[in-house]
Amino acid sequence: MTLIKSISGIRGTIGGKPSDNLTPLDAVKFAAAYGIWLKDYSKKDKLKVVIGRDARLSGEMIQNLVVSTLVGLGIDVIDLDLSTTPTVEIAVPLEAADGGIILTASHNPKQWNALKLLNEKGEFLDAAQGAKILEIAEKEEFIFSEVDNLGTISKNDSYIDIHVDEVLNLSLIDKEVIKAAKFKVVVDGVNSTGGIAIPKLLEELGVEVIKLYCEPTGHFPHNPEPLKEHLADICELVVKEKADFGIVVDPDVDRLAFISNDGEMFGEEYTLVACADYVLGKTKGNTVSNLSSSRALRDITEKHGGTYEAAAVGEVNVVAKMKANNAIIGGEGNGGIIYPESHYGRDSLVGTALFLMLMAEKGGTVTELRASYPSYFMSKKKIELTPELDVDAILKGMAMKYKNEEVSTIDGVKIDFPENWVHLRKSNTEPIIRIYTEAKSQETANVLANRIIEEIKEIAGL
Repeated sequence: MTLIKSISGIRGTIGGKPSDNLTPLDAVKFAAAYGIWLKDYSKKDKLKVVIGRDARLSGEMIQNLVVSTLVGLGIDVIDLDLSTTPTVEIAVPLEAADGGIILTASHNPKQWNALKLLNEKGEFLDAAQGAKILEIAEKEEFIFSEVDNLGTISKNDSYIDIHVDEVLNLSLIDKEVIKAAKFKVVVDGVNSTGGIAIPKLLEELGVEVIKLYCEPTGHFPHNPEPLKEHLADICELVVKEKADFGIVVDPDVDRLAFISNDGEMFGEEYTLVACADYVLGKTKGNTVSNLSSSRALRDITEKHGGTYEAAAVGEVNVVAKMKANNAIIGGEGNGGIIYPESHYGRDSLVGTALFLMLMAEKGGTVTELRASYPSYFMSKKKIELTPELDVDAILKGMAMKYKNEEVSTIDGVKIDFPENWVHLRKSNTEPIIRIYTEAKSQETANVLANRIIEEIKEIAGL
């Protein structure tokens, strides 16, 4: 069991000892630290914060603790109850709130939960802001409000419907075009809030929906990370039902994966590629993903006459780069779609609608669409080092070794070769270097990864 404190929030397993796990005491402490920081950051006398949660079993308990803590600090709370990460993100500015907290451990198993922290724009905090909250939590110098100055709680369970309406009103979404295509789609909501939100959106778009694990019980029927090895049930059901494709989301609905009509994975990396293909075909512009995402997005962007940029790993870094480069769509290769016309956050509802528009206009099957894109294959490995080794020096050595190639050091070391690439990142918690490679065949990606591991060992003197 564990508790992870980072600049993006606090995440841990439920139960156990305080400070070692996500216990009620830890939830209160970090909610209080956020509230204290928000008071100082906003410089306002009266604050308002939006709270929402996914369906995991500990959600209601953590929600009650967090809401009561903020009320105790004199902060008004808008409680969305069962919601999604992107729904809370759009609710913050719509409610003119000063911040937001999403109670979700995203793709982690059911024993995990987390507090994800937002600013007044409904966007994740930056590194400096997150570090300040950790500092406040460590000191535990909290001053709570007296009885006449307590905050209030307003419940609003309409925001998933509002979110669906916001998606339907996007300029590139035409409800009638999608309706005319008469799609049949299987949805795996992993028994969380995606099982509420995604079917609602599809039904509004005239799509026939076959629900799989769409009851928000919090009992995840499989590992909730939307990877091939966890998705046998939906892959079989798509073929059995002769559906056009399948949709899989994680528990908080910010990651989106598709199953092709033949029951094969469309590929999480290609969720962003397909959505960008549609958007760039309608609107000229630039794209951004992170350094560990597929080169296929760059290829599609350049095909449409745009410019591609890579950001450091992490949603907040991708958003910053998108703003700096006026990107019209971006995201991460884990199925995260960020479409600024909606908001600067990963959003599976937006991604689903964009994908439906692409399929409705292109025609053909999802399998044929996937075959039309540049084909890349990834290898993801790691090398464990002894604690006394200087991991930063090893990475610097690798950058020097390949100084004649295209090298980025904004997040570890990314080496771009003409036909493939390798990205080396160190763990923040243990002496590990993660090695990501991409090439035009799985064998080449694996061979490259193994070669790089041997070179790291050589530099490390192992």
